Amino acid sequence: MMNCSLEDILSKENIRNALFPVTRNRVFLAHAAVSPLPAPTAEKISAAAFEASDWSQETESFFQTITEARETAAKLLMAKASEIALLGPTALGLNLVANGLPWKPGDEVVYYPDDYPTNVYPWKNLEKFGVKTVPLYPEEPGKITLPLVLKALSSKTKLVALASCHYLSGYLLDYQEMGEALHKRGILFSLDGIQSLGASMMDSRYFDFLSADSHKWLLGPLGAGIFYCKESLQDYLSPTLLGAWNIKSPDFIAQEKIEMERGARRYESGALYALGIVGMQTSMELLLAIGINKIRERILFLHQYLWENLCRVGWKSLSEGFPLERRSGIISAFAPGVDPQGILARLKSQGVVVSFRMDRNKNWYLRFAPHFYNTEEDIDRVIEILAYKE
Repeated sequence: MMNCSLEDILSKENIRNALFPVTRNRVFLAHAAVSPLPAPTAEKISAAAFEASDWSQETESFFQTITEARETAAKLLMAKASEIALLGPTALGLNLVANGLPWKPGDEVVYYPDDYPTNVYPWKNLEKFGVKTVPLYPEEPGKITLPLVLKALSSKTKLVALASCHYLSGYLLDYQEMGEALHKRGILFSLDGIQSLGASMMDSRYFDFLSADSHKWLLGPLGAGIFYCKESLQDYLSPTLLGAWNIKSPDFIAQEKIEMERGARRYESGALYALGIVGMQTSMELLLAIGINKIRERILFLHQYLWENLCRVGWKSLSEGFPLERRSGIISAFAPGVDPQGILARLKSQGVVVSFRMDRNKNWYLRFAPHFYNTEEDIDRVIEILAYKE
């Protein structure tokens, strides 16, 4: 079943239902929030848990899974396995960057204050150490462009910390253009990648750090995640969490001298989230087997199909003016005069799962986030509910 093609999943409902049990009774369009687990992922977690009940959680098969998960995550990022730490949630990785860099008073970090809070607080916290936070104010929500960032830079800019995709507007950052420009200026680049990883390929040549939990587009468990640190920066980014796993401790004996493990393992201070990594690895393998580029194409198709039909029934979206290459799987939509809680309750009562979100100005949105296994029929069902007049 793991080797099914995208075409098989979309054309054979029995295969789609078997791989994604949520499709049997629901239309799930909230992958930008917390995704349901694919059946193979749930089965692997269950099998690993059962094995742990009969022996130990630290089995040979688990340690093999750790190795495989690093390698699989590296493929998603076009990176080396030695650059991958198996750490979630996203906040953990972002704080490793914020707290591990050698900041000096007067250094500057550029950030977006209307990003998801997880990608705001670690940088704001640096202010108490004398670091200056430089906010970005785009004309449209989440629309972070290179000219906007360049205007915010100075000779003291040390880091630019952005999201690969904005959680509300769905604007997909041109991280390649951004990374090239920043690296030419000797500026570090950190990404919150949770709204992109699993939905599009990421190329680690263009960023220095990336943090992402697996529970959104990666279709993995809550709390399992990936932290990427470029190999050339691993001696520069100091581990701020120290323990028996990332400091060499032969025979479980503490040493006089602190000697870090090699590679990104230096950031894994303690026991890893065994069952979560088993699940994340299974989901990553599933996505790679289908093909990330195919997944990206499918998501864009669903975005366009959903957007056109939302317009037809009088809804507007934050992503309407975005060029195709800057669109993601996220569509945050609203309709004048509509009671959002009422329509949300109606969708829920008919088995449709979406997210309700608000911006800083208290404007409300229904956030739709279809993944590759959603169908046009799923979208049609949603539009029918939205168009219904009592």
